Amino acid sequence: MTTTDMPRPVDADPGRPAAKKRSRGANSGGLRRAVPATTLLWILACLYGLPVLWFILSSFKPAGDLFSYPLTMVPHHPTLSGYLTAWRSANFSQYFINTTLVCVITTILTVGASCCTGYALAKYDNKWLKAFFICILATTMLPGEVMLAPEFLVVRNLGLYNSFAGVILPAVLTATGCFMFRQFFLTVPDELVEAARIDGARELSIFLRIMVPLSRPIMLTLAILSFQWRWNDYIWPLLMLNDPDKFTVQIGIQSIVGAQNINWSVLLGASVISMIPLIVIFLVFQRYVMGADINAGLKD
Repeated sequence: MTTTDMPRPVDADPGRPAAKKRSRGANSGGLRRAVPATTLLWILACLYGLPVLWFILSSFKPAGDLFSYPLTMVPHHPTLSGYLTAWRSANFSQYFINTTLVCVITTILTVGASCCTGYALAKYDNKWLKAFFICILATTMLPGEVMLAPEFLVVRNLGLYNSFAGVILPAVLTATGCFMFRQFFLTVPDELVEAARIDGARELSIFLRIMVPLSRPIMLTLAILSFQWRWNDYIWPLLMLNDPDKFTVQIGIQSIVGAQNINWSVLLGASVISMIPLIVIFLVFQRYVMGADINAGLKD
């Protein structure tokens, strides 16, 4: 048997990709590139987190220690008197109920209205819709204070002054929400919508059964932002509400401030109390937003 007649070893499966070995140089190069970026992020986190940490720790200081020299971050004699006085001096339980009611209803309506508006702006080709979208974006170019006077006149003439409806309805449609949903729906292939129409699906069914489930990450993101906006809103509820039983949390905190002097310990305690719901909402829904696959179901 000659060398040409010797049986050759079985070749590797051509359909199976050959395994590639990563060189140590590539791994070390990626590590070197990641270290400066990570260091910069930690520095920014410390710069943003330090004032917040100082603010929270100061709420546990007695009133006399807040402005003692030299200034210290950690309280020497921590106390909860500021929290207790803030909770007793103001009707915080009623303020929390009012604010939660306003935030929940406004968030639901904002997400629904923004989702419908964004879908129409993204999937329907009409020159008037394009002009309407430009008008929506134009509202972001004006300061919010410019819109307060005309909004107040409209709400007052509708008979909604000193009511929760007057606080909720003007905040339902936001340019940010419409823009977010429009940009997301533009990434959804038009072939998906056309295939559903060929199968006999109606427009409402396409929107509710296909588009709404796909846009869940955007809905959760806008819901968190909307809840935060409404919870921290101060100017508009202050203009709209005149009944102390309908005040929101931010107006309740402002009522603690005296005309002649300010009890900073009580004010800091009340401010920290108002932050707790936002922190809880973010911690609960963060994993849904960060772990959601925005491109789920979008295959060519």
